[in-house]
Amino acid sequence: MKEIEKEQFNFNDAVQDLLAGKNINGKDGVLAPLVKQLVEAALEAELDSHITQDVFAGNKNRKNGKTSKTIKSTSGTFELNTPRDRTGSFEPQLVKKNQTTISNEIEEKILSMYGLGLSYRDIIKHIEEIYQIELSTATISAITDKIIDKVKAWQSRPLEAIYPFVWLDAIHYKIKDGGKYVTKAVYTVLGMGIDGKKDILGLYLSQSEGANFWLSVLTDLNNRGLEDILIASVDGLKGFPEAIKTIFPQTEVQLCIVHQIRNSLKYVASKDQKEFMKDLKLVYQAATKELAEDELLKLDEKWGKKYPIVLQSWQNKWENLSYYFKYPTAIRKIMYTTNIIESVHRQFRKLTKTKGAFPNENSLLKLLYMGIQNAKEKWTQPVHNWSLTISQLAIFFEGRLDDYLEL
Repeated sequence: MKEIEKEQFNFNDAVQDLLAGKNINGKDGVLAPLVKQLVEAALEAELDSHITQDVFAGNKNRKNGKTSKTIKSTSGTFELNTPRDRTGSFEPQLVKKNQTTISNEIEEKILSMYGLGLSYRDIIKHIEEIYQIELSTATISAITDKIIDKVKAWQSRPLEAIYPFVWLDAIHYKIKDGGKYVTKAVYTVLGMGIDGKKDILGLYLSQSEGANFWLSVLTDLNNRGLEDILIASVDGLKGFPEAIKTIFPQTEVQLCIVHQIRNSLKYVASKDQKEFMKDLKLVYQAATKELAEDELLKLDEKWGKKYPIVLQSWQNKWENLSYYFKYPTAIRKIMYTTNIIESVHRQFRKLTKTKGAFPNENSLLKLLYMGIQNAKEKWTQPVHNWSLTISQLAIFFEGRLDDYLEL
């Protein structure tokens, strides 16, 4: 009881402390006892209301002492005495049971720094410099864990009924699973809506890909309201072309030309790469599919015996590599590569570059979610020449955009 009385706010003492040079806020701030007094009074009022409601409902309940915990705020650190009830049904709202800070300002600052990719150690250091408050890594983790609820809500949010373009690509991370660290892929699904603006439709983690995995991803997108995709651009994802036909049978699947070129050059000797690329450009930069196929035959005649694996890859994948040839330049530029996702993945790498591995999937997802929010700040305008692009799409995909365009 003496300890509680000692921390009650005394106006005269506070004035004397200020005159003596003590700070109003921060570590050992003179306002800390006042904040403590106000919060404890509010918690008592919360409990009184809870017990009154319990009694009216016919339940037996009463006050049952207090529990103490250390609270950190911008006004200083103090011991908060939270009242308890006999039945244990009281859930305080002002300062929740596991809450150890009572400043939105501190939490917002922590989340802001976390969103910039700062480590827990750096965040603790900055918070101490700004507020003269020492926080533990457990406290920082508890605050950043609040993002997880936002991630779950974001992952299950409703989608538009149609996205003219969708891109899929992967980025890899080491995540602890079953007591050991394994490499898992995070598949980013990026869509471009009727308005020509980009949006991340979802993030999906998997240790391996295949038709079953892609079927689950596409089913999730469908269940959230997505009914049609005109063109999906992917980086040779195993099992994807087969899976998408079961959910979105009319979607055209375009394999990424840029990734195909990169993969091809891995198997071409460095001394031949310059000449090989000169010949290969005549294929993928051709004006029509027919001209491209003529150049592909020439490429095979010249390089096929020396690099059979490369030429076989182009020939085997040609159907999905060559869809873009039938479209005008405006559509071609958007669909023939997944590089549009790279801006998102660059943001991911910026945030995760100091992290060697992640203790669980949630620790990775909450950081990537912050990266998406950073990337979205630049996605306020439609892509260049969108009016022309959507008009051309309406012609090529006759009838499929009629219900969504204001004509």
